[in-house]
Amino acid sequence: MSNYPFHRIEQYWQQYWEESSIYSTKNDFSKPKYYILDMFPYPSGAGLHVGHPLGYIATDIIARYKRMKGFNVLHPMGFDSFGLPTERYSMTTGIHPAEATKTNIERFKEQLRIIGLGYDWDREIATSNPDYYKWTQWIFLLLYNSWYCHDTKKSRPIEELPIPTDIHYEQDINQYIDSRRLAFIANIPVNWCEELSTVLANEEVEEWRSKGYTVIRKPVRQWMLRITEYADRLLEDLALVQWPNSTKEMQINWIGKSEGAEIQFPVLGEEEYITVFTTRPDTVFGATYLVIAPELPLVDLIASPEQKDAIEEYRTITKEKNDIERTELQKTKTGVFTGAYALNPLTNTEIPIWIADYVLPDYGTGAIMAVPAHDDRDFEFATKFNLPIIQVVQPVDSTKAIPSDEAFTDYGIAINCNHTELKLNGLPTVEVKKTIIDYVEQHKIGRAKITYKLHDWLFSRQRFWGEPIPIIFYEDGTKRSLELDELPLLLPEIDSLESLRGESPLAKVEQWVNFTDKDGRKGAFETNIMPQWAGSCWYYARYLDPQNTEAFCDPTLEKYWLGENGVDLYVGGSEHAVLHLLYARFWHKVLYDYGYVTSKEPFSRLFHQGMLLGTDGKRKMSKSVGNVVNPDDVIEKYGADSFRLFEMFLGPLEVTKPWSDTGIEGSFRFLNRLWRFYVNPETEHIAENVVEREMTKKELFLLHSTIKKVSNDIETLSFNTAIAQMMIFLNEASTFETKPKSMMLDFLKVLAPFAPHFAEELWKIYGHSTSIVIENFPECNEEYLVVDEVEIIIQVNSKIKAKLMVSTSATSAEQETLAKNLPEIAALLQGTTPKKVVSVPQKLVNFIL
Repeated sequence: MSNYPFHRIEQYWQQYWEESSIYSTKNDFSKPKYYILDMFPYPSGAGLHVGHPLGYIATDIIARYKRMKGFNVLHPMGFDSFGLPTERYSMTTGIHPAEATKTNIERFKEQLRIIGLGYDWDREIATSNPDYYKWTQWIFLLLYNSWYCHDTKKSRPIEELPIPTDIHYEQDINQYIDSRRLAFIANIPVNWCEELSTVLANEEVEEWRSKGYTVIRKPVRQWMLRITEYADRLLEDLALVQWPNSTKEMQINWIGKSEGAEIQFPVLGEEEYITVFTTRPDTVFGATYLVIAPELPLVDLIASPEQKDAIEEYRTITKEKNDIERTELQKTKTGVFTGAYALNPLTNTEIPIWIADYVLPDYGTGAIMAVPAHDDRDFEFATKFNLPIIQVVQPVDSTKAIPSDEAFTDYGIAINCNHTELKLNGLPTVEVKKTIIDYVEQHKIGRAKITYKLHDWLFSRQRFWGEPIPIIFYEDGTKRSLELDELPLLLPEIDSLESLRGESPLAKVEQWVNFTDKDGRKGAFETNIMPQWAGSCWYYARYLDPQNTEAFCDPTLEKYWLGENGVDLYVGGSEHAVLHLLYARFWHKVLYDYGYVTSKEPFSRLFHQGMLLGTDGKRKMSKSVGNVVNPDDVIEKYGADSFRLFEMFLGPLEVTKPWSDTGIEGSFRFLNRLWRFYVNPETEHIAENVVEREMTKKELFLLHSTIKKVSNDIETLSFNTAIAQMMIFLNEASTFETKPKSMMLDFLKVLAPFAPHFAEELWKIYGHSTSIVIENFPECNEEYLVVDEVEIIIQVNSKIKAKLMVSTSATSAEQETLAKNLPEIAALLQGTTPKKVVSVPQKLVNFIL
């Protein structure tokens, strides 16, 4: 028996969709809008593997469904096309990154096209397109020319920044202004890769080390964005969005808001003190040593001569580690004693000062008070180096013993808190915390403090292939930002990246570092570029108005498509749960402060699709592992619709699951069964048993229960169970001797979002000249789901002999009478009286002879 001709069908309909621009979205304000967005891909040369389209197919189904439900659907696609991998590829091949990117995008688009994804390609964007990054530069300059006002809790133009009355000189005024800008320059320790000649984000370090590169920590001049000013709003506004709880928790933990106190510990023999921040000031009586970051200049001042060599050796090792490695809880604690001591201001006792890599120089004060009895990390460190452990908090239940091999980290009751002025023993933790904060503030040795784990965003990279930063530095030491009419600041034209190897490739471009401005002043452009994160911070807004040359987005279109809630559904991998989403929210809030966007949050609802593993079910699908499956090969063998159905049927969308090389055959068989269900496969005409007639109650129930189930499952992204229901429909409907045409057409509409090519072809065969894409999705009529009859089984001596339709209100006696009157049952009973009759309403009747 021949299979349905998917090659011909899919090629035909893909061409039809493209030529008719059927997925082009109009700005029809008369319709309710639905904006569904994929996290756009980085166009690598490797192209897609079968794991990449998982989320794309899901959003395509929803977009098609919502369109059929009467929504004006925006479902665009673009490319995050700046980045280090393309730059490295260009350096090794000599192919310009713009040319390599163009080739990769064309490859990606073709792969997306053959899957049958209904994107509005009229709105396509690429972050490396000057028409796009003009507005990325514009947003950067908005940040540069803004400061955060704590009174109004929003950004304001830098021109409105009040200048303190004791600042008079122009140079001092400019320095003060620069110190308050949302975009500013700083020298800070970063992950530096000499071979790549660039800064790496913490998340990139492991990837490049695994490729054989060396990454160290060193201070580098960097552009920073003051995201920390928005920490509270980024926390509070999580209440406005429908996101996975796990993602919200990750953002909350990353921001890491902590309330506590700063306390000063004087360094013995020096006119210095070490300030520490602690969320548990109640435990200061148990602080038996201090730990400071190895990089702090204070280390050189206080280190004893006999410890200097050990300290320098430790510092060298520390440079090899990134922040994630240094703070990993599971790692073995290391450290070096400085030879110096500090005074615990509450106990008036001398305590040693250590350095250790788990304390970071740019987190908090770069120093901690170590309370090993009540902190797991400090306990491990103290145990290893044989440092004192003093318990100052006990459980509320004093009879509860604390194991000697672990710290007690809960709140409790104060003990061993002996002080001449404070009577703390026996008080609960909350009261002790408040008392100590009041004490250190009164004695000017500390203060109440709120801190955040969140750091300002390290924004610059020493690369070529990225957005130029539109700032000019003049020979006289002044600088200015470009005006809108000077944007975009284009990347310079070069023949080869190879000649630009080294720190900041743009620093080797003559026209970049040696030019005369329009007012005759000589200067140089900034030679760092923006990170890849920049373009992906705001792309959702550019899709609304991608050809606009006067603004990043027309306000009317922004208000319609984003409104008060932002993007209606955002789908992408959980690997972007923190940084991309955090950075995009930050930029969005700045735009909100200036009235450029209407919603407080960019993404109303967020969904993370799971990952597809290799066939072993253990390893991530990756080119380096050698377990990649190319979707082109699968589609060539089974067709795009079989591929779409299989990916959605593998399991819940959010779950990580293995690929199966053979499982797709089940989806292929299902479509072939459907093909034969609808048409005569030999003639490709409507099947002979499809007739024009009214549907029976059973057929109406089957159809409308399917409509309801599939509709609900699409709304909740439960595609595997929606497909299972369609399979149930086919199984049951295949038993009908004849099939009403109206039922067949409605089921095609239900199937269409999942298998669009297949549904289009059958829709045409069934006599329609217009596309099923523009049809209305069937509505479930609940009246047809009210069951007034039920099928029961009839047994004789517990063996099934017949089946019978009875009213759902039938009593046991009525069921028995109806069963006795069945000819086949009457013949078996032969007028005899059964010894026993078991009649269960709506289930069965069993005659025991």
